[in-house]
Amino acid sequence: MSRLALILILVFAQGCAQKTYYGQLNHLGDFPSNLREVSGISVRQGDIWVIEDGGNKDKIYTLDKKGNVTKSLKIDHAKNEDWEDLAMDKEGNLFIGDFGNNGNSRKNLTIYRVSASELKKKEPNAEKIEFHYPQQKEFPPKKDSLLFDTEGVFHWKDYLYIFTKNRTRPYTGETLIYRVPDTEGEYNAEFLGSMVLCKSQNHCSVTGADISPDGKTIALLGYGFIFLVKDFELPNFDKASIKIIDFNSYTQTESIGFLDENTLLIADEKNRRTGGGSLYSFSIN
Repeated sequence: MSRLALILILVFAQGCAQKTYYGQLNHLGDFPSNLREVSGISVRQGDIWVIEDGGNKDKIYTLDKKGNVTKSLKIDHAKNEDWEDLAMDKEGNLFIGDFGNNGNSRKNLTIYRVSASELKKKEPNAEKIEFHYPQQKEFPPKKDSLLFDTEGVFHWKDYLYIFTKNRTRPYTGETLIYRVPDTEGEYNAEFLGSMVLCKSQNHCSVTGADISPDGKTIALLGYGFIFLVKDFELPNFDKASIKIIDFNSYTQTESIGFLDENTLLIADEKNRRTGGGSLYSFSIN
């Protein structure tokens, strides 16, 4: 990314110097052994939907509140290159973020749209929302501009809001914010600005995102941290505030979704070194 582009970014430099709150996850249950890499979660009308990331099947799953799989659906016309997050609109249409981009070298970023009517079929058909980031000029960019991996998305009023995952060296803690329309097509993602969540590489890169049902709170997930974003008016983030919550976990927390206005669901991937592979709830009261 050029220095000129960086000047255009709206940086809300909260940083780890601000007050950090603390909480504890409530363990709900463990995923079955064949569901090891849950990378995205979305909850609507009591249904818990999840996906796995790259290298796994082109499937979506529904779970009960103990993490047991109740249904699996193979998605037609969709390839799991690196599925990283899920979103759902109020009509029940599902959006699968195939935008994992660890090396910042992908040019085929896609969000698959699966309509509510298709979700009633055995093999739902997906439409493609293809996009790219206008600020990215090199594939990959230089190490200090590795800002285009993505693991967080939510839906709100005809748009999908995207939060990128920071892989910069040296690490800056910044996430770029974009949006694209929620209908099939090819788009230049609309750049909305950026946030500096905090400066700890182990905690502050976005691994999941969701918005509360009332649209007043955005929850961003990092490894062991939740960032609650408030005081915004989409698509404007220039007055946003960030509350940092350390939930004292060292597992690979990859997925977050609102169960209701005051409760989050969080999932972590199974890892031989750190454990995980479970479903949790977290109260934000």
